[in-house]
Amino acid sequence: MSKRAVLEVIALDVEDAVAAQAGGADRLELVTDMAADGLTPPVGTFAGIRAAVDLALRVMLRPADGFTADDVERLVRTAGELRAAGADEFVLGFLDADGGVDLAAVERVVGVLDGCRWTFHRAIDHAADRDALRKQLDGLSGLDTYLTAGSASGVDAGLPTLLAEARRRGEPGYEQRLLVGGGLRLDHVPVLRAAGIDGFHIGGAARPGGWERGVSAEAVAEWRRVVDGG
Repeated sequence: MSKRAVLEVIALDVEDAVAAQAGGADRLELVTDMAADGLTPPVGTFAGIRAAVDLALRVMLRPADGFTADDVERLVRTAGELRAAGADEFVLGFLDADGGVDLAAVERVVGVLDGCRWTFHRAIDHAADRDALRKQLDGLSGLDTYLTAGSASGVDAGLPTLLAEARRRGEPGYEQRLLVGGGLRLDHVPVLRAAGIDGFHIGGAARPGGWERGVSAEAVAEWRRVVDGG
């Protein structure tokens, strides 16, 4: 457990970002509208957060609730606007009506990201076949992370899948970092770390007062301590 794990925190605004950085987060996922489980934030929100903190920022590219791409060209324009504002890491993931990866949409959006690093988000937890999805995405430019709970219903149900995928690290389709999030609790962390998993993603867990109260630096610091094996 000598390798420092990545602790990523969802940030909705500058205040969240500053608190997450103070608590020891490594990276932020920038979104808006958590009622829809996180959509693309305005460019101005990204710019304000970029000016306020020096953490890595992964910006969500998700136009609406659900996992369909909808208007792909609009997404491409949005990605271009964010790139022009300085965004250089992203989060995305699209499924078709049958639960397969919408490879055409993913490739179209990734094609305008100039090789930037990106996360395929929890759409994988809603996919008909996780393994097939991974193998279809294998080799796409910039893909370095899967955000997953191992199950659509959260880490409690998904833990066996997460541990099995961790054992496959390095196989084709399994080179990317597992970033575990979705019902993640502090008591899950030691088991995941022991399996070699080194990415942890928190949203509500960083907000003891609820989503309307914002990120707590103290809560993030507690996660930092546990993730680091303290």
